[in-house]
Amino acid sequence: MNDYRRLADRIADDITAGRLKPGERLPPQRVFARRRGIAGSTAGRVYAELVRRGLVVGEVGRGTFVRAAPAGSGRALVEAATAGPVNLELNYPSVPGEAELLAATFGPLLRPDVLAEALRPAAATGTPAARKAAAALLATPGWRPAPAQVLFTGSGRQSIAATLASLVRPGGRVGAEALTYPVVKEIAARLGITLVPLATDEEGPRPESVAAAHRTAPLAALYLQPTLHNPTSVTTSPERRRQLARTALDLDIPVVEDRIWSFLTDDDPFAAHAPGLTHVVDSLSKRVAPGLTVGFAVVPEARVEAVAAAVRSGGWSAGRFAVEAAVRWIGDGTVRRLVAAKRADAAHRQRIVGEELRGFAVRADPRTCFAWWELPAPWRADTFTAAAAAHGIAVTPGPAFAVDANRTPDAVRLGLASAPEPDLRRALRTLAGVARAAR
Repeated sequence: MNDYRRLADRIADDITAGRLKPGERLPPQRVFARRRGIAGSTAGRVYAELVRRGLVVGEVGRGTFVRAAPAGSGRALVEAATAGPVNLELNYPSVPGEAELLAATFGPLLRPDVLAEALRPAAATGTPAARKAAAALLATPGWRPAPAQVLFTGSGRQSIAATLASLVRPGGRVGAEALTYPVVKEIAARLGITLVPLATDEEGPRPESVAAAHRTAPLAALYLQPTLHNPTSVTTSPERRRQLARTALDLDIPVVEDRIWSFLTDDDPFAAHAPGLTHVVDSLSKRVAPGLTVGFAVVPEARVEAVAAAVRSGGWSAGRFAVEAAVRWIGDGTVRRLVAAKRADAAHRQRIVGEELRGFAVRADPRTCFAWWELPAPWRADTFTAAAAAHGIAVTPGPAFAVDANRTPDAVRLGLASAPEPDLRRALRTLAGVARAAR
């Protein structure tokens, strides 16, 4: 039963010892199976185990490649960095003094009478105070949701899962930007939903692509990131939002609008153009902290019960303690102060990207916490990711965002928010050297 693990261990040993180097391609699974005298299904389990361990990456139509080897196991394209590892996959903004600012809220919450109330089970609808606070937090100059429209989940991911589950039956189709949030791909797979890639340009998703996809087979919903799209940083223009809203209204297609990064801007949501169809999802994970977060779903009033039922059945309810903490953080100005500091920090980190990656094809909005690097030839996303890992730097390969596995970009996303500033600068400088070494 564990034969596949023993085979995976042997390949892992070859990677550790440098006999298999970053970027090296493994044989196709059928060839591997023939050489080892094992079943094709066993070979598939070996490769899946190596992927699970983070040692290889696979791309449809290209093969499976070694992703990483420990520093010192062999020479990479340039000398390996000697400093500690830097993770540019994680992307949770934090600022100095954040923990101290948040801690001040917990004093009143720890009083026995208040704590007893905060430890009770929480409904998807939260409390009247929580709904009012969340509605005020999410409001923009041109859009203000009614408190009755607000539902609560444990995270932004759970808000996405609940809204999609309430809108789309297994086997249904959901249109999404051709590059999209990787977690949405996982959610869709678990819900039995097919994601359909929508063509985009510099203004965002193209309305004619939505109409064309709907003609092929009806779309049950759209999942869009119109503000600071992850990974490209594109913000859909107001005119394009109006065009998309007209298309969605004409075709009666509900929209799930992901606003997770919207706190870095003052843009009005897509929901302002199609309020009767749009389900806005957001959370406190980026605004505040990922460890004690709350997800929000602002839904059309006619759909509140349907989405709340999905939250309950999926086990995606928010913790009452986290909701109570959120109400206090919003009310006492803590969230507002953190947002202001994180906006300034994001702008500063984008300036570092501009300095260290000058001359490369990097797409980024000066307001946000990530950058999309279209790699110079002859680099591929998989080999560059492996070379970066050999230098102790983790980046996210472009194919992780691709809805169509047969059309993957030779690009990487750089998460700028989590690494300390000196480590970020050093990592970007190292990556620039790696990229230039293959020119």
